[in-house]
Amino acid sequence: MRNLKVKICCISSVKEAQIAIASGASFLGLVGNMPSGPGIISDELISEIAAFVPSHIETVLLTSETTVKNILSHHSRVNTSAIQIVDALTEGSYKQLKQKLPQVKIIQVIHVLNKESITAAIQISKEVDMLLLDSGNPNQKIKTLGGTGNVHNWEISKSIVEKVNIPVFLAGGLNSKNIRKAIKKVAPYGVDVCSGVRTNNELDKHKLKSFFEAL
Repeated sequence: MRNLKVKICCISSVKEAQIAIASGASFLGLVGNMPSGPGIISDELISEIAAFVPSHIETVLLTSETTVKNILSHHSRVNTSAIQIVDALTEGSYKQLKQKLPQVKIIQVIHVLNKESITAAIQISKEVDMLLLDSGNPNQKIKTLGGTGNVHNWEISKSIVEKVNIPVFLAGGLNSKNIRKAIKKVAPYGVDVCSGVRTNNELDKHKLKSFFEAL
């Protein structure tokens, strides 16, 4: 647990970034335009936060764009050190993304729905830098692509972690009460938390403290 990476998502200001970093976060999630979910901020604000954050902290753009062209365009407006693709890639390839942005980490979200998610994760893991296992459902009429606050089937997540050869973040409904159980069950490279450390849409220092103490 000592080397576990923590990604605090839904960062909405430079102040929140400062609080998260001071608490122990090494990855900050910055949410771009989404069909639903919490934490959405403007590209201008994402760019401002990314420029402020020290280089040893990873700034992660969450994008709902699904084509290489649009993902590159989105990233060019914010210049984060990593990109988290929250939906399935529909046009272009991860290889093209890596060729255009060789210094930027590519994180693909796998929404853990059923055992088919294992097959998808194994295949995609060969082409990206990291995976993030979340509890959204891109098949709904209005897609949920993160920030659900719901826990998914950790048995499936455990299987993915065991079968792929790249770092895997666990997300979805994590908080100070269940984080130890989640880590022991899944053994991920890192964990990702949004709603579990927020109150009234604001980063909560007390919940953050409890979360890191639980780790």
